[in-house]
Amino acid sequence: MQKLVLSQSIQQRLSPQQIQFIKLLQIPTAELAQRIEEELEINPALEEGKEKEEFEETPLEDLDYQDYDDDYRGYKMSDGYQDEPKEIMPVISTESLQESLLQQLGFLQLSERETLIGTQLIGSIEDDGYIRRPLRSICNDLAFGQNIYTNEEELEGILRKIQKFEPAGIGARDLKECLILQIEKGANTKESNLALIILEDYFEEFSKKHFDKIQKKLNIDDETLKSVFQYITRLNPKPGNMISTQNNVAYLIPDFIVSYVNGKMEIVLNSKNAPDLKISKSFSEMLDTYSKSDKQNKQIKETLTFVKQKLDAAKWFIDAIKQRQQTLLKTMEAIVDFQFNFFVEGDESKLKPMILKDIADKIDMDISTVSRVANSKSVQTDFGIYPLKYFFSEGISTESGEDASSREVKNTLKALIDEEEKSAPHSDDKLEKLLKAKGYNIARRTVAKYREQLGIPVARLRKQI
Repeated sequence: MQKLVLSQSIQQRLSPQQIQFIKLLQIPTAELAQRIEEELEINPALEEGKEKEEFEETPLEDLDYQDYDDDYRGYKMSDGYQDEPKEIMPVISTESLQESLLQQLGFLQLSERETLIGTQLIGSIEDDGYIRRPLRSICNDLAFGQNIYTNEEELEGILRKIQKFEPAGIGARDLKECLILQIEKGANTKESNLALIILEDYFEEFSKKHFDKIQKKLNIDDETLKSVFQYITRLNPKPGNMISTQNNVAYLIPDFIVSYVNGKMEIVLNSKNAPDLKISKSFSEMLDTYSKSDKQNKQIKETLTFVKQKLDAAKWFIDAIKQRQQTLLKTMEAIVDFQFNFFVEGDESKLKPMILKDIADKIDMDISTVSRVANSKSVQTDFGIYPLKYFFSEGISTESGEDASSREVKNTLKALIDEEEKSAPHSDDKLEKLLKAKGYNIARRTVAKYREQLGIPVARLRKQI
C-alpha cells in the first residue's frame, strides 16, 4: 500500500522592488549612469533633475483614486551626502585587444570573404591572446551566423596571417605555439635557433624542467643551456594581456573615496556620474486629473492604470537608488572602521582578518548583501585604488594566540620563496616548517593552496640552473 507523504515548505519570494535593489546594488559606479539612462528612456514618469524648493515644500491634496495614496509630487532622489572631491584618480582609455587586431586586419589586402573570416577568428581570441575555440567550431559559427561555408584549411591560412600581428604570439592555440610564434618573429640568433629546437622537439622536458635530458640530447654545455633557458623565459606567455590589462584598468572608476584628513576619516560615495532623479510633475498632475474625472470609461481607466504603473515604477527606482547609496555607504563605513589602521597608514601588515560575516553582523545585513557590494566595488584611498575584496581575508592562528590575516601569511610565504636558493627551491613541507618557525600554525595543504593562489609553481618547476 502506497503511503502519501505531505510536506510543507516555506519559500521566500522577492518583491519587484527587492529584485530591482539587488540588481542596482551589484552595478559598479562606472555602469550606474548607463542603467539610469536606460530607465529614463523607458519610463516617462521619471525625469532627470532636482525639484524646486517651493515644489518640495508644498503639501499635496489627497488623491481620490481608490487604493492609491502615494504622494508622487515632489518625490526625488537626493543622496544628502557631501560633494565628492574633485581629485579622482584619472584613468586613461586605451583600445581593446580586438580593436587593435581588427585595425591590423584592415591593413591586409584581403577579399571581403577573407575579412569576414578574419573578423570571426579575431572575435574568438580571448583576452590573454589565445584562440582556444576549435577551428571546426569556428567553421560552424561562420556557416550558421554569416552563411559562409569554409573549412579548417582556409581558416588555418588566415589565422597564420593574424599570428603575424602585434603583439607577438597572438592567436596561438597553446603555450608551445605562442612561444614559437614569438621566436619566429624575433631576430635569428644561435639562442633563438636552439630555443626553437627545444620547444618543437623537447617541449615536455622543457615544461617539466628536465634540463639534464635536454642537455644530453642536444649535447650542449651548462652555459649554453642557461642562456637559452633565460631567452625562452623572457618571452610573454600571455601576449594579449599587454593590451587587455591596460584596457581593463582604463575603466576602473572608484565607487568610494576615503581619505584621512586632520585626524578624521572622510568617506564619500562617488556618484558624480549618477544624475539626480525626480518624479515627472506632468505625470503626477495627469494622475490627479484622471482620478478626479467624472468620466470613468474604459479608455480613461486604462490610461489611469498606465500612469499609475509608470509612477509606481519611477518611485520604486528612486527608492532603490537611495537604498543602494545608503547600503554602499554603510558597508564602506564598516570596512573602514574594521580596517582603520590600514586606511591611516596604508601598511598592508595592519590589515586584520575580516570575513563577510564580520561586516554583515556589524551593519545588521545579510552576508549576501555584503558580498554583492564587495564583489564589484572599489575604493580610492590615499595610497591607491583597491577592490573591496582586497580587505577581506581569513585568519590563521599564531603561537601568540592572535589571528594573522591570510594575506599576511601569503606575503611571508612569498618572501620565503623569493629568498630561497634557486637551484634548490623549498618544497611545501619545508615551507610549512619555515612558516611554523615564524609562529604561523599552518598545514602543508594550506601552504600549497596559498602558493597556488599566488601563482607560484611547485619546487620542481621553480628550479633554475
